[in-house]
Amino acid sequence: MALPLHFSTGLLRAAALPVVALALAACSALPTPPVQSARYDLGLTDTTVPLATAAAPSVAPPPLVLAEVQTPAGADNSTAMLYRLNYADNQELRSYQRARWSLPPAQMLEQRLRTRLALERPVLSEKDNLSANPNDTRSLGLLRLEIVEFSQVFDSASSSQAVVRIRASLIAQDRRGGNVLLGQQLFSAQTPAATADAAGGARAMATSVNELTVQLSNWLQRYGR
Repeated sequence: MALPLHFSTGLLRAAALPVVALALAACSALPTPPVQSARYDLGLTDTTVPLATAAAPSVAPPPLVLAEVQTPAGADNSTAMLYRLNYADNQELRSYQRARWSLPPAQMLEQRLRTRLALERPVLSEKDNLSANPNDTRSLGLLRLEIVEFSQVFDSASSSQAVVRIRASLIAQDRRGGNVLLGQQLFSAQTPAATADAAGGARAMATSVNELTVQLSNWLQRYGR
């Protein structure tokens, strides 16, 4: 007759220890999920607020061709959120490790300008390839923009501002195919950030871009554009 086997609780626990250890080792060997970066943009465009602070022209301006916004060499297609530490080394551009723009700054800036400037004048792109209205003797205007600065600048560890600077060139396209430079100017806007982090910098940058758009619109009106 077979005799029943009896195991003590201590033996069962001892036998289970290697199994638990193997399970824990297997879990620790699994790769750690990557930390997703926070993504920011310039927020929703408010089309209810008048853009220009100057008096509206009596005659509607002619269509404006907005060229693709240019960036400094090496910055194309980068979505890095850049900042400078003025109190340490203001010549070094650094980037947030866990925060990025949803689009490259040049694309975000172009989208915002195209939407806002179109509230006061027709805004076209170079790809539209439209001919001038034969009944309108005014030449088409071509606006070229180059980003000079688009970063969050820290004056101290707890104080920063969003700085955006662009170089604008307004070119008249006459009916004979020639181009005439009407004006060129450097525009700048800076807004204090409410918090000294990427989120505060993004909100401040949206305000700076909106202010810059107003400056551009007033400048264009001076040339009848």
